[in-house]
Amino acid sequence: MIGQAAAQGAKLAATPQSFSRADGAAAAGGDVAQFITFAIDDDHYGIDIMAVREIKDWTAIRHLPHQPDYVRGICGLRGAFIPIVDLRCRFGQGLTEPTPLHVFIIVQIGRQQVGLLVDRVSDIVSVERANIKPVPEVDGTRGHGFLSGLVTVDGATVGLIELDSILATAASAADNKSPAPEHLSA
Repeated sequence: MIGQAAAQGAKLAATPQSFSRADGAAAAGGDVAQFITFAIDDDHYGIDIMAVREIKDWTAIRHLPHQPDYVRGICGLRGAFIPIVDLRCRFGQGLTEPTPLHVFIIVQIGRQQVGLLVDRVSDIVSVERANIKPVPEVDGTRGHGFLSGLVTVDGATVGLIELDSILATAASAADNKSPAPEHLSA
């Protein structure tokens, strides 16, 4: 399933009414969760479909001064300015060099809309909640709070993004200007 919606993904408007389970049945009850999956390089991630408002083709953004590197700037969307977060940079993998193939996934987090810069949208997947596995602890942390779980879809591991934690961590880092955690040396 990952990759099937890539061609149409950038044009997809995400509304809860427009999606159903892959088998055609409506996703009902609390046992199934739906995610929009996307890629950063060869890594696959998913966002709860209920948080996604739309997927927008790459467009020029306006940079703002004194922002962390991962806050690439803002873009206008129907009269509102939406901050754009470069997830590759946020995950510590360097800045994205955007091309016309990149997209923004516009998500709603609390009262704020935020654009997430990603390489490409892959698919819409339905996952039984029982199949979502916890993120392994490494060095006493669980993915620095960026991931809420892991799931396997068509043989690929998909990291499920915890949107609240990404922004909370981002705000905390910007406010505290705390240094990056030290790495263990051999």
